Amino acid sequence: MASFQTPDHEMLRKAVRDFAVREVRPIAAKIDKTKEFPRENFRKMGELGFHGVTVPAEYGGSAMGALACAIINEELGRECASTALSYLAHAVLCVNNLYLNGNEAQRKKYLPKLISGEHIGAWALTEPGSGSDARGLKTRYKRETKNGKPGFTLNGSKIFITNAYYADVTIVFARPEGTSAENEKDAITVFLVEKGTPGFKVHEPMDKLGMRASPTSEITFEDCFIPEENLLGKERKGSEHMLLGLDIERITIAAIPVGIAQGALDVALKYATERKQFGTAIATFQLIKKFLADMATETRAARLLVYDAADRLDHGEKGLTMEASMAKVYASEVGTRVALNAVQILGGYGYISEFPVERMARDAKLLEIGAGTSEIQRIVIARELIRKSGHTVG
Repeated sequence: MASFQTPDHEMLRKAVRDFAVREVRPIAAKIDKTKEFPRENFRKMGELGFHGVTVPAEYGGSAMGALACAIINEELGRECASTALSYLAHAVLCVNNLYLNGNEAQRKKYLPKLISGEHIGAWALTEPGSGSDARGLKTRYKRETKNGKPGFTLNGSKIFITNAYYADVTIVFARPEGTSAENEKDAITVFLVEKGTPGFKVHEPMDKLGMRASPTSEITFEDCFIPEENLLGKERKGSEHMLLGLDIERITIAAIPVGIAQGALDVALKYATERKQFGTAIATFQLIKKFLADMATETRAARLLVYDAADRLDHGEKGLTMEASMAKVYASEVGTRVALNAVQILGGYGYISEFPVERMARDAKLLEIGAGTSEIQRIVIARELIRKSGHTVG
């Protein structure tokens, strides 16, 4: 790991690890049961500077980059994947994208409170009829003037939106009325929608298999008027907005299952060295050794894929779509596999909530679905391989 990390990264990891053990671990099981969003911990993370690691100091950030963000996601995910997922939606999908695409007025208005943790951010792209096919979204807008103020009126809905229920500002994607993915693929426009805007309704958080303390909601827009100053970036340039933040999203979300895998391995290793059967610790059994060896190896391999992609991004390398998808698909599947193996090692104890591995196994599965399913990642990887090879497909 040392080849990727600077002393600043090591200091950050220690700060996040200390915070995760002190503040996140003690409430992880409770908030999984109650589905309670850890709002106070987000304020504390703001005080520690975690929310602004991809943003320059002039806006309250530290400009440490993607690797720093991956380290935070990994260490949070090691204790509570729900907290890590909501952190990602806030700090990467909202804060980082607002910085990359916002104008100076928008940055100064929104970033300080988002970075401090006073406000929560969200990103709304997925719709009931469009998930992997993001450009097929159907939320519509039209230009209008209301009370003498120019702007846009939105109608439509979004689904599976992380943090939406508690968000103070949400980044929303829509297309002009009269357009479709078939006739105008790149007509998507992006808006900043503030909490309490008339016609903007956020529904109660959904009941889920895992990631239960990271709120996921449906959003509906009914004649929702957005003033022109809340246009994020240029009109009809939303596809560029999506692509600009896609690599860092996939790279940093891939760090969450690395954290889950490490957390599950921690629990399984401790249990296997303490649990005795037939008069000896089960860690001495050959099959348990194989489990532990494979879990440790795959976790390390996943971490290296994530760190390599993040480090390349931080050093200005372009065209990392394939590397980001490789990190995402491999790490997410390792997270599920290692967590399930930890359940197996613990046996009946692994299946009850007294031990955290049952929660880790439930949480891990989402990472094979969100931010691009494993199937989509493999399509992306193969497409990039063919493109870079110079071969043509007839």
